[in-house]
Amino acid sequence: MKDFAQEVQEISTWLSKHGAVENNGMTRLLYTKEWINAQKSLKNAFEKSGLFAYYDDIGNLFGQIKGSKYPDEVILSGSHIDTVVNGGNLDGQFGIEAAYIALDYLHKTYGQPLRTLEVVSLAEEEGSRFPYVYWGSKNIVGIAKSDDVKSIIDTDGIHFIDAMHDAGFKFRDEQQEPRNDIKTFVELHIEQGNVLEREQTTIGVVNSIVGQRRYSITLKGEANHAGTTPMAYRKDTIYAFSRICYEAIEQAKQHGDPLVLTFGRVVPHPNTVNVVPGQTDFTIDCRHTDKQALNQFTDELEKNIQRISKEMGITAEIDLWMDEYPIPMDNQLVEFVKEICDKNQYSYKMMHSGAGHDSQIFAPKIPTVMMFVPSIKGISHNPAEATHLADRNAGVKLLTEVLYKLAYIE
Repeated sequence: MKDFAQEVQEISTWLSKHGAVENNGMTRLLYTKEWINAQKSLKNAFEKSGLFAYYDDIGNLFGQIKGSKYPDEVILSGSHIDTVVNGGNLDGQFGIEAAYIALDYLHKTYGQPLRTLEVVSLAEEEGSRFPYVYWGSKNIVGIAKSDDVKSIIDTDGIHFIDAMHDAGFKFRDEQQEPRNDIKTFVELHIEQGNVLEREQTTIGVVNSIVGQRRYSITLKGEANHAGTTPMAYRKDTIYAFSRICYEAIEQAKQHGDPLVLTFGRVVPHPNTVNVVPGQTDFTIDCRHTDKQALNQFTDELEKNIQRISKEMGITAEIDLWMDEYPIPMDNQLVEFVKEICDKNQYSYKMMHSGAGHDSQIFAPKIPTVMMFVPSIKGISHNPAEATHLADRNAGVKLLTEVLYKLAYIE
C-alpha cells in the first residue's frame, strides 16, 4: 500500500486553517463562518479530485464515486467537521481527511468501484454550540427531530433554526424515509485516550462504544454562619458531597475496568468563605460497555446518595438526563478489519471506545465498524491534541485497504 504521509500532513495543514485560534487551538462550531468555510473548502477539494460533491438538507457534505455494478450499495466513511471550543485539529477532522485521501487514491488507482464509495463530513457531533449532539449522523439515519432543536439557542442567544437558515440549510423533510442505500459505515478516529500509546500499539479495532449515564444532582441542607454553628448542628452539603464522592469512587475502583466514574462539576452555594454551604450542585458521568452492569452500579449509586443525604438531614434531587446504551460494532466487520490487520501485520488491539462517536448513531441502523490511532499522552479536546504522523499514515493505509475490499471486491 502507498505511503500517504505527505498527503496526510498537507491536507491536515490546509483544512486546519478553518477555525484556527491562538495557541494552535481549533474552534469550528456548527453553522458558523468557520464551519461554512471548512465545508466549502472540502467540497471544492472533493470536486477537484473527481468526486461528485453534494450537501444534504442540514449540511452534511458528501463526496461520491458511483459504483458500476451495485450503485445503490454505499460504503460510507468519514467523521464530523465541528470541534469543541479551543479544541484540537484531529478530533473528527482526521476521519474526514483519511476517507478523502483513501477515496482519491482508490479512484485514481483502480477506477470505478463496484459499490458506491462516499466520504462524509458530518455537520455536527460535539454539541459545542447548541445543546444537542450528533445532529449530522442523526439526520442521516432519520432519528433527529426538528422539534428537538427549534427552540434551542447558543450562548449568544442565536436560535438554532436561524443559524441553520443563515448558513443556507434547512430541516430534513421528516415525512420522507431516511437513506436506505448505506450498507456500511466505517469511521477512523484518534483514540482520545492513552491506551494505545501506553501499549505501543498502532491500531485500535473498536468492538463497542460505552454506554453513558449522566446526572445533575442538587443537595439541599441549610446555609448558616461558619463561626457560630457547631459542627454537630450543621447541614453541610459539601460534607455530604465529599462522602458521596469518596464512597462512589472507591466502589468504582473495586468494580474495575471498564467502568469509569467522574464527578465533573461541583458548585456550592453561596460559595463564600464564612458560610456553611446550604446547597451543592454537582454532576456525575458513569460509563460501561455492559448495559446491565452500568445500570446496576448507578442504581446502587443513587441509593447511596439518598442514604447519605438522609443520614445528614439533607435532601437530594437526582436528575438522570442522559441514559445511552452501550453500542456494539458489527461483529462481521470487526472480524473483517481484524483479518486485514493480521494479513498486513499491523500492531493492533481489540478495544472499546470510552468516548461517544457518530458510529454509535449509525450502528443500530447500519453495519458499522470503527478504528483508532493513538493519541499522544491521551490528550484530546485540547490544542495539544496530536498523533504521530507515522500512526496517522498507518491509519489511512488500513482505512484504504478496508474500503478497497468493501467496494472493489465482489
